[in-house]
Amino acid sequence: MNAELTTKSIDAAAARAARARYRSGAVEPTSGVAPGFTQANIVVLPRDWAFDFLLYAQRNPKACPVLDVCDPGSYATELAPGADLRTDLPLYRIWRDGALVEETPDATAAWAEHPDLVGFLIGCSFTFETPMVEAGIEIRHISDQSNVPMYLTNRACRPAGRLHGNMVVSMRPIPAHRVADAATISGRFPAVHGAPVHVGEPALLGIRDLGKPDFGDPVRIEAGEIPVFWACGVTPQAAVMASGVPFAITHAPGHMFITDIPDSAYHA
Repeated sequence: MNAELTTKSIDAAAARAARARYRSGAVEPTSGVAPGFTQANIVVLPRDWAFDFLLYAQRNPKACPVLDVCDPGSYATELAPGADLRTDLPLYRIWRDGALVEETPDATAAWAEHPDLVGFLIGCSFTFETPMVEAGIEIRHISDQSNVPMYLTNRACRPAGRLHGNMVVSMRPIPAHRVADAATISGRFPAVHGAPVHVGEPALLGIRDLGKPDFGDPVRIEAGEIPVFWACGVTPQAAVMASGVPFAITHAPGHMFITDIPDSAYHA
C-alpha cells in the first residue's frame, strides 16, 4: 500500500478536521469518528528500545500490526502528511519504568525529554467497524457512544529482547447469527488485527467479568449475543508495563490517531 498515492485520490477532510479538534484540546474516544478512515494505535519509545519493539511486533503481528515507523526524533508520519503525532490524538499516556504516570491531551513536553524517540503506528480494529456497520452489524460502543471494552488476557505474546507481556483484546457483542459475518468482514483486514482471536467463553482468555474491562468501558450484551474478541493494539502498553520500559508515550486506549488513509487501502 502506497500511502502517498492513496491520499492523493481521496478527500481526507473529515480526518484532518478530527485531528484539528484534538490539537485544539478536544478529548473523545475515536470509534465512529471520520468513518472510512484508518485509525492507528501509537507507541513511542527511545531509540535503544526501538529494535526490541520492532522485533516484538514482527513476532506478534496479530496484536501489533505495524502500519508505519517514524524516523528517530520525528513526530511526522506518511499516513497523514502535515499531522503532528505529539498533539493530534485526543489523549496520550506517559509511562515511566513501566508505570502510568500521566494522561494528557498534548504530549509535546514529554516528547521533548528524549531527542531520539521512535514512533510506531499500529493497526486498530476500529478500521473494520465501518464495513461491519454497513453490513448491518451493530457496534455496541458506537451505538452507546462509549469506549470499546478491552481486556488483558492470559495469552502470552512471544517475547523479543527485553519485551514481554500478554495479549490485550477488544470485545464486541455480536448476534449469534452474525458472528460468521463479523469474522469474515474483519478477516479481510489482516493489517488491522483481522479476524477474531476468540469467540465466546471469556474465562478461557482469563477474563473473569466482562462488566469490568481492564481498559475502556463495559457495554451491554443483549439476549442472543455472543462476546467476540479481537487482538488489540493496547497490547504494546501491556508489554510496557510487564517489561518495566523506562520511558514511553502511547495513546490512551480508544483514543486513536486518525490517518488520511481510507479503510479500503488495508482490505486484503
